[in-house]
Amino acid sequence: MYLLNYRLKIIYYLIYLGGKSMFKKLFLTLIFSFSALTMSFNAIAADCSGKKVDGGAFPMQFELSEYESLAGCTMSFKENPNVASINATIRGNGELGSVESRLPDEPLVISPYDSIGSYGGTFKMLSNATEAGTSDLLSTRHVNFVRFSDDLQQIVPNIAKSYEWNDDYTQLTFVLRKGHKWSDGAPFTAEDVKFWYDHLMMDSNIREKPYGYLLVGGERMTVDIIDPQTVVFNLPAPKPGLTAMFANSYCQGFAPKHHLGQFHPDINSGADALAQAAGYENGYDVLKAYYGNSCWTDTPSPLLATPDKVANLPSDVYPSLESFITIEDTTEGRKYAANPYFHMVDTAGNQLPYIDYQNERYINENEIRILKLVNGEVDYKAQSLNLESVPQLMDGSEAGEYNVQIKPGVGSAAFSLNLTHPDEAKRGLFRDLRFRQAMSVAINRNEINDVIHYGLGTPQQYIGFSPRPDFVDAKWSQHYAQYDPDLAKSLLDETGAVDRNGDGFRELPNGEPLVLNIDFATQGIGGGEVELVARYWNEVGVKTNFKEITPDEYRSSQSANELDVGAWKKGMPLALIMGEGKLFVPPYEDYFAHRNAMLWSEYIDSNGDSGVQPPGYAYEMIEDIAAFQASPIGSEENKRLGEKLVATMTGNLLFIGTVAPPFPVYHRNVLGNFTEFTTASYEYYRTYPYLPQQWYFSN
Repeated sequence: MYLLNYRLKIIYYLIYLGGKSMFKKLFLTLIFSFSALTMSFNAIAADCSGKKVDGGAFPMQFELSEYESLAGCTMSFKENPNVASINATIRGNGELGSVESRLPDEPLVISPYDSIGSYGGTFKMLSNATEAGTSDLLSTRHVNFVRFSDDLQQIVPNIAKSYEWNDDYTQLTFVLRKGHKWSDGAPFTAEDVKFWYDHLMMDSNIREKPYGYLLVGGERMTVDIIDPQTVVFNLPAPKPGLTAMFANSYCQGFAPKHHLGQFHPDINSGADALAQAAGYENGYDVLKAYYGNSCWTDTPSPLLATPDKVANLPSDVYPSLESFITIEDTTEGRKYAANPYFHMVDTAGNQLPYIDYQNERYINENEIRILKLVNGEVDYKAQSLNLESVPQLMDGSEAGEYNVQIKPGVGSAAFSLNLTHPDEAKRGLFRDLRFRQAMSVAINRNEINDVIHYGLGTPQQYIGFSPRPDFVDAKWSQHYAQYDPDLAKSLLDETGAVDRNGDGFRELPNGEPLVLNIDFATQGIGGGEVELVARYWNEVGVKTNFKEITPDEYRSSQSANELDVGAWKKGMPLALIMGEGKLFVPPYEDYFAHRNAMLWSEYIDSNGDSGVQPPGYAYEMIEDIAAFQASPIGSEENKRLGEKLVATMTGNLLFIGTVAPPFPVYHRNVLGNFTEFTTASYEYYRTYPYLPQQWYFSN
């Protein structure tokens, strides 16, 4: 504006002096000089070159028109110079058009934490196994309709351009981005949302039992298409936590109908014939190879599930909206290529992600994983890391050129007795509340905190909610959490679990040996903590053994109802419990976490035809969590129900909490735009709030 006003003044004086030839040449020279300067200024203003701006609707991100208005520029787009060769590694993709044709009409503009990045490189990552310890890497490429902002205080758009609730939280509308494309270039529309919900999530041929968070009070929603960019979730009752579910869950609310639909019998009458021509039994057989039976995106792909048949399929994996797509899948690891159609750009117009490839290797042995981190052979790691490893990591950080953040977690390590144990004598003892109370007060939580967590954790009981909301009485966090081995012994005596033969260890009430085996995986809990708990229980006369196993072995044994004791971190923030009630519904979590009532769940699902009947309080919690989720956060009814849920679960000590510790977050110094995490937790889906698509290698 200053230059423009100055130019007008010059024009005025030129006109005023127009007849005076002696000045004319001078002023003509001046005005052309200022014109050139102004044109140069306008050219700079027209080019979005990464300018930092404030005032956007959401932190760190802008819609294109919003950014251009705030920055006073018109964005031009640039692509990774390696994009053609990257695209060539994605079987099924055709030739690429221009970057403008690949981006949505209005891409999501990301404001980098530190600087505009540079393209190239391969991101190195470690996981435990095919479906174990993988959420760390999954989160770095993950997308959903929305996400949590990096301060975890807002739910902001991602795949969706916008979202809106009606007044009573029974209708959630998402507006998608016009021109958004799948990783193979096909249009992404509201049809892909409806297909995902109706034909994958609610089809018993795909999932025998729908996810609880995709139901409302046990009833399904409906998904209605308004137009190609507008889709509405209609709920049978209020559930304001549904947006939080989409913000944190690995379950993406869409799937490529154009690709998977051709193999779905409800979509294509020729699906079975098409599948059989490819060597599969039927269309569902292909869908299981591509999609598995869940939303979990590290389910073995056809490359691993049906390697002898994958060449007959149109692509190695189904198309994605994520920043990276799988191009290699073996028992040793996976490799991923950058999505040429990804919907984000930086503030200079560079299409994200910056990094070309991701390389994920599987190592189940915790000691070897730590050694590789110390050697600087990994670019980022948080999952499966515990405070026990921090001294070793810190010692090697300078030589290995990496950084370790220590960040709060969500929840605490927890132990549980198998309430539906196949041995009826053990089951009877485990269901005796006095036994669970005894096992809780036998644990020295302060010692665990000092020895394992260097005094940085918080000794506490498990209450479900983490952190504890104000409406939950603080007493529950210390319910039977005191260290009192004498009380433990007294309670054990009352249960009839006494030492009959004088060997120092107790027998079951029927006289048979009482032996507990704790099988644990370091992905879920630290070995040092398990060893201490086993020692405490031995000291009160309950013979306890422990053994480290792989996460897959742990989960398989838990699913088969074979564990004596569950051992895994457990907890969830209030916002997420509003959308996901699994902590309060048998078996009290899912396949990937901590469950201890498998046969109660079976009884409920089968309407009593099989399994073990739960006690009355289990049914009461099912009703209470549904009502809790339907009530507005902060309302008196919401607070009352939340307190009641904690009183029921913690009062019955379904799970025994120990210490809520912080956790380490590791990254190499060369990784640019890596910010401070607010929390190190699966519950907010690890890196997802921190926009990892902007990471790049700084040298």
